[in-house]
Amino acid sequence: MAKVFLKDVKKVYDNGYVAVKGASLDIADKEFMVIVGPSGCGKTTTLRMIAGLEEISDGTISIGDKVVNNVPPKDRDIAMVFQNYALYPHMTVFQNLAFSLKLRKYPKDEIKKRVSEAAEMLDISSQLEKKPKALSGGQRQRVALGRAIVRNPAAFLFDEPLSNLDAKLRVTTRAELKALHRRLNTTSIYVTHDQAEAMTLGDRICVMYNGEIQQVAPPMEVYDKPANRFVAGFLGTPPMNFLHGKITVKDGKVVFVLNDGDVIVLKNDNSQFKPYLEKEMVLGIRPEHLTVESFAGQSNNGIKSRVNVIEPLGDRKDVYLTSMSGQKLIANLDPHTAIDIDHKVTMYVDITKAHIFEPGETGRNITISRN
Repeated sequence: MAKVFLKDVKKVYDNGYVAVKGASLDIADKEFMVIVGPSGCGKTTTLRMIAGLEEISDGTISIGDKVVNNVPPKDRDIAMVFQNYALYPHMTVFQNLAFSLKLRKYPKDEIKKRVSEAAEMLDISSQLEKKPKALSGGQRQRVALGRAIVRNPAAFLFDEPLSNLDAKLRVTTRAELKALHRRLNTTSIYVTHDQAEAMTLGDRICVMYNGEIQQVAPPMEVYDKPANRFVAGFLGTPPMNFLHGKITVKDGKVVFVLNDGDVIVLKNDNSQFKPYLEKEMVLGIRPEHLTVESFAGQSNNGIKSRVNVIEPLGDRKDVYLTSMSGQKLIANLDPHTAIDIDHKVTMYVDITKAHIFEPGETGRNITISRN
């Protein structure tokens, strides 16, 4: 077991491309940390630098109390599970599981014991004499996990290990991974572009974008209190709505006036909004915090809109709308809500759940202190 610490880690390739821009991340012993972000954000490069598969350009990486900047991958006491399983096709499952132990010259009895324990844990004991081509995708992934488990490493590194599985199998394997982590109690670092995996697996999640860490926090904190507009828009399905307008004072109240003139009264400590008066800002509201019925005490916080598309999803319906000024909205509504395409409706905002962002892709959330 070991903590993993990154301090100002940077990766610059020979062509000058900066993949990771000074990442600092403190991963606690036994923690399950998920690094999440879109393709090209630097998450896999960060993982490969921790593993030693990529040289770092600057900064420090520590595993336990040891700086590993110049330590070869085989001596870092980590085990990595790859996206493509990386199994040896000519070897049986048993031989795949035992391979790393044989290289380290473990006694045969110890190898057999470790392989048997890992196979039983992963429910692949009956597959030990088969070769990878005879296994399903889910079974191959279990073998890849087993090969890491037998090592009993200080930390597990996972590089999008579920991306080759079908949707249903991803869900079940995700739950198994979470249970496995609780059982093994080993530091785990997991890279994914899938926000559902990040939200369900991580003790904390690290959101990356454009080579930089945007926010590190427990999943629900990131969801409820996103540090900036990118984080807010990346997590959540459907994504958060972003509406453009400005903060001003009307009838003695601090309000957000949308570009079409609709007015949203800002509540709680309005003093924090004063530096932003008369400035262009962005109001963010998640689809589940919009409704066609006014919230208690918030009957004036409505956005006049037209219904474009309705997607029935059983437990809810996603309704796509356009405001009078042409801004797009998505609302999660009760499936029995009486609403139809081309209806003109007023969508009410639960202002206690809303966020105000500075302009720009990574505009800062100025309201998280009150949510």
